Amino acid sequence: MTSSIPSFMQAIVLDEPGGPDVLHLGEVPTPQPRPGEVLVHVAASGVNRPDIMQRKGLYPPPPGASPLLGLEIAGTVIAHGAALEGISFPPIGSKVCALTNGGGYAEYCAVPAGQCLPWPKGYDAVKAAALPETFFTVWSNLFTTAGLKKGETVLIHGGAGGIGTAAIQIAKAMGAQPFATAGDTEKCALCEKLGAKAINYRTDDFVEKIKELTEGKGVDVILDIIGGPYFEKNLKTLAMDGRLVLIALQGGAKAENVSLTRIMTRRLHITGTALRPRSTAYKADVAQALRENIWPLLDSGELAPVMHATFPIAEAAEAHREMDTGAHSGKIVLVHS
Repeated sequence: MTSSIPSFMQAIVLDEPGGPDVLHLGEVPTPQPRPGEVLVHVAASGVNRPDIMQRKGLYPPPPGASPLLGLEIAGTVIAHGAALEGISFPPIGSKVCALTNGGGYAEYCAVPAGQCLPWPKGYDAVKAAALPETFFTVWSNLFTTAGLKKGETVLIHGGAGGIGTAAIQIAKAMGAQPFATAGDTEKCALCEKLGAKAINYRTDDFVEKIKELTEGKGVDVILDIIGGPYFEKNLKTLAMDGRLVLIALQGGAKAENVSLTRIMTRRLHITGTALRPRSTAYKADVAQALRENIWPLLDSGELAPVMHATFPIAEAAEAHREMDTGAHSGKIVLVHS
């Protein structure tokens, strides 16, 4: 640790799982970058659904990860860990955004170098911090896992959230036709503006609506954050050889009255994934795919994160409260002073 980097730092901590009020500023040791890692002086941190789950005690960090909340950051590289063969470090002083393994709600965060990407052209820390967790998740699940191809169709549940707004834009940019569900007319309008055909799940049956919109074929891929309550309906919505990717279980983990016959006769593929426990090498591969395919579109302004609100880092509890309501559209970001 160099003399310019303090031994202790401010971070959002929680003494026990619970509601937003358990979050508060505290002093913790500043992390030291391990081999292959960089130390980032954090300027902004994204707030994501896994943070909410970890706060509640339902999503513990994987072995070796920081116990602090925060899976995406933007800031300045200030130190390198020891070199590792095949690992390229962003230069000291460079502005990066990064998918972290935890620890983003803090002044400093140690991150594997391969999980860092440059700020897109014209971006500030807030916009850059809104990218990594959602864009890594979307690319990993839609293209690496589901193999979404140009000309195919995809249904994105929760289309107005951080994941949803990114998924709509990325799917459309890659030549697929996105459909999205959302819970009110304003959120549906946002999905439509981003390029999706939107379905208000409160007023329409998305199974029937998709049948109507696809002339009975169904969609090739579904990206689902709801889980159990949607499982059977998702199966009815998939086209022949369709792929369902489960990335969250906001509605519950249990599904009832599931037709296994439908899975067999329509040759359906069902996968569940979680990005955080994946290997550093896997995440570095996703970062490289984003750099090649998506970052030029961010640089040009063709794609951009949808922003909902920012909060000072000291008001992390308020940011979590906002996310808990489910009323947000797009990203919530914590700003460091």
